[in-house]
Amino acid sequence: MKTNAIRCALCGGPQESGTTIFAVDLKFGVLVVRDVPARLCSQCGEAWIEDPVAARLEAVVGDARRKQALVEVVQWQPTAA
Repeated sequence: MKTNAIRCALCGGPQESGTTIFAVDLKFGVLVVRDVPARLCSQCGEAWIEDPVAARLEAVVGDARRKQALVEVVQWQPTAA
């Protein structure tokens, strides 16, 4: 029986849907985004963020850059379906 499971590019382990924490050092401060949707490798734990999610994260980073906060922690907001 064939499986269409997505495999981890680092270790070859199976990936599952889940969430991760995205953190970035903006040099003037730090941004943390909690509960970001991602594919998680069940073998090595690496998180893989899909392109549409990454695009939205770029917008969140841009907003944080404009605010110039020393530390900003935000909760991922799912889009309306």
